Amino acid sequence: MSRLLALDCSAAACSAAVAENGETRAFELLRLTRGHSEVVVPMVERVLAEAGRTAGEIDVVAATIGPGSFTGLRIGLAAARGLALAVGARTVPVTSLEALAHAAGPSDTPLLAALDSKRGDLFCQWFDARGRAVDEPAVRTAAEAVALAPGAVFRVAGDAVEAVLSATTAAGHSALVVEGCDVPDARSVAAVAAERAAAGGEGPLRPLYLKAPAVTPPAS
Repeated sequence: MSRLLALDCSAAACSAAVAENGETRAFELLRLTRGHSEVVVPMVERVLAEAGRTAGEIDVVAATIGPGSFTGLRIGLAAARGLALAVGARTVPVTSLEALAHAAGPSDTPLLAALDSKRGDLFCQWFDARGRAVDEPAVRTAAEAVALAPGAVFRVAGDAVEAVLSATTAAGHSALVVEGCDVPDARSVAAVAAERAAAGGEGPLRPLYLKAPAVTPPAS
């Protein structure tokens, strides 16, 4: 029996889930733009309690490694690494864009997973109709992302849908918004991680930033 704890702090939300043998036993999501560090540990404690498990019973810890909010990623990964080290659990990395694609589910049209970088462009990745990645996570403008569309009609998931829709109209394409799929979700992180762990795909939780953080240098 595999008991898995999944965390996500990569965007404008914090979520945690406990899953066993592919089934979600407990889940919580809180939308917020800051303050992830204050909520993530109590949230983990609550989902463990709801699932009737202790931290020591967790076999696998999964977390989104990015791309996404620089601060949120650091907080989520620090919490996940600390817990895994404390209980001797294996770790499985999952990208935020993979989590969005999983939540969007399979369809008959390809999917663009896109998160707003808050700096005028997107963190994005294309997936085929079955949810398989067809390129690597990248930083692109909405127009650049849409230009790579494999067809005239596609789906879009993530919090950058408005920018993508605008670029889609300009390009003469049609985009279908996947409802309820604007931020990564720890349940999808858990599902992706469970499949990956079963296939021996565990690994270190290293951040995937894609862009350097926006830092204002001190005045000289």
